[in-house]
Amino acid sequence: MHETLSGAPALSGTLDYTFRDLSLLQAALIHTSYVNERPGRGLESNERLEFLGDAVLGVVVAHRLYELRPESAEGELTVLRAWLVRQSTLARWARQLQLGPHLLLGRGEARGGGRDRPALLARGFEAVIGAIYLDAGLDAARSVLMPFIDQDINMGFSPQRVVDAKSRLQQVTQARFESTPIYNLVDHSGPGHAPVFVVEVKAGPEINARGSGHSKRAAQQAAAHAALQMLNVKEGYEEPQDEFDEAE
Repeated sequence: MHETLSGAPALSGTLDYTFRDLSLLQAALIHTSYVNERPGRGLESNERLEFLGDAVLGVVVAHRLYELRPESAEGELTVLRAWLVRQSTLARWARQLQLGPHLLLGRGEARGGGRDRPALLARGFEAVIGAIYLDAGLDAARSVLMPFIDQDINMGFSPQRVVDAKSRLQQVTQARFESTPIYNLVDHSGPGHAPVFVVEVKAGPEINARGSGHSKRAAQQAAAHAALQMLNVKEGYEEPQDEFDEAE
């Protein structure tokens, strides 16, 4: 295991967090390809830490959005959270930490550009967050994540810049059911300065999902996101999609 310690101390400094147990950070850097090339050495990949970090990230992001956007309905918050934890965002945060050079990859993965692959970087970032959570708890993970989250929120964060769940849902329904989603406005309430729209989407023969937002477009995005969850589909966050039409 000694060979796997090389990148952990340097990355700990970049994180501005001091691990009590540096072996946790070490474990977060081990990719499956590295383990596969070293059978019998008792190594474990970072996949379990990635699973844990994904959950921690979701809680921290949801809490921050709840604090900063008291005017947003649940559906809108759901879509905004998806925008913040998409693959391209996490990969960008990983690059800010210069995580790629510290990852322990198999030779083939490294030669193939794995150190800058968005999916690999995003998963590595989640694994690091999982390691911090195990090392010192939720507050420690939150303190590391908050600068990244707030930086993106301060860059003009809005429901019109969320991931385009509608486009993704249309791709899925066309491929699976040879049809397109159908959206219907089912409710409109609230005062003129803070309306709430509720939209229902029918996707395929069995999927009916609802979403709400302060514009019809935001409500449609929320409904599409809910439908994708019911279909067990992720939104394909590897491609940044930051510009959308203004809300209706």
